[in-house]
Amino acid sequence: MIEDNKKTFEKALRESVKRPGVEELLDWIAATDFYTAPASTKYHGNYPGGLTEHSLNVFRRLIRKEDEIPGVNKTERIAVVALLHDLCKANFYVQKASWEENGKRIYKYGYENQLPIGHGEKSVILIQRYMQLTHEEIVAISWHMGQFDVRAKALPYELSQAWERYPLAFLLHIADMEATWLDEH
Repeated sequence: MIEDNKKTFEKALRESVKRPGVEELLDWIAATDFYTAPASTKYHGNYPGGLTEHSLNVFRRLIRKEDEIPGVNKTERIAVVALLHDLCKANFYVQKASWEENGKRIYKYGYENQLPIGHGEKSVILIQRYMQLTHEEIVAISWHMGQFDVRAKALPYELSQAWERYPLAFLLHIADMEATWLDEH
């Protein structure tokens, strides 16, 4: 499953994104634990490979909303924000313990944040080390947690403005929630 998801992820990014830096970004991703990491410690995808699975689920969910996204290069923009929105979780989780429970392996994860600068913001910075993002993509990735982002309490107008200006940002949040609660929970 992990290897299949890795191949699917790499294929989707390569086929959808035609801008400089994609190969270098994929090389960096391959050097991290992105393909084997969990998506969270306890909420969804809290097992090896959960992060890649979640990213693919968000991509599939957002592709279904393509007609609601204005502009051109929709598939590329969707692939960038959906597949890479949680890049900040690469090299983030550490396995604390694992054991068998009723014949099922249980994983417990904690985290060690080596770059504590915020969730979406960290993904944006990591991506831009290799590949240029548009303003729309930066806003979508930065605000993909929506009202669950701690900034939303202090800056509610900024979140509203982001979603109003960039429908892709709102739709990424919705696709992320759908993947989390409908596909993975």
